[in-house]
Amino acid sequence: MNEGFSLVGFLDSWLGGAATTLIGAAMGRLMYHSLETKKGKRRFFGKELIWEIPICIGMALIGDSVAVYLELSRPVSVGVIAALAYLGPRGAEVILMNWLSRKAK
Repeated sequence: MNEGFSLVGFLDSWLGGAATTLIGAAMGRLMYHSLETKKGKRRFFGKELIWEIPICIGMALIGDSVAVYLELSRPVSVGVIAALAYLGPRGAEVILMNWLSRKAK
């Protein structure tokens, strides 16, 4: 597949892979933050938004590692990064524990 004609391919060539990874993670965290805002649990421009930065960076690293381990193409890996960033550390922990418990059987 020619990745140059996708949004991820464009961002990769224009900004580089690290920036694309961080943008994917930031979009995942922004989706989660927006949902929490819609539920009334947070203000959109509140102090909680600052705490999303380290979570975003950490989930970008975790998501990129998972994508490399699974040997995913670049556009798919950015989607995995965004999905894992949306789930956050607790969601990723639940997925990992379920996967490990299935693998142990």
